[in-house]
Amino acid sequence: MKIIWSPLSIECITEIAQYIAKDSIKAANTWIEEIFLSVEQLHTFPKSGKVVSEIKNEAVRELIYGNYRIIYLIEFKQISILTVRNVRQILPESDFK
Repeated sequence: MKIIWSPLSIECITEIAQYIAKDSIKAANTWIEEIFLSVEQLHTFPKSGKVVSEIKNEAVRELIYGNYRIIYLIEFKQISILTVRNVRQILPESDFK
């Protein structure tokens, strides 16, 4: 399956990496690489993430990476990464439109 990163998901990753980079640029770069690597499993196992409890839609799932939720949508022949949020953060409804 093809993986598409939404503009919002890229924006979220950029903001998080900039925050991490305040302490360590190396750690920020490693975090970015590992986020992208963790998503690679979705090529083969698109349903490996759990259903997002706030949405209750089988097609909207999440992978957990450290303290972050990688929210994605399973569509016909592709996976769309919708957003990346801290696990403590309330998911804005606007992230799913």
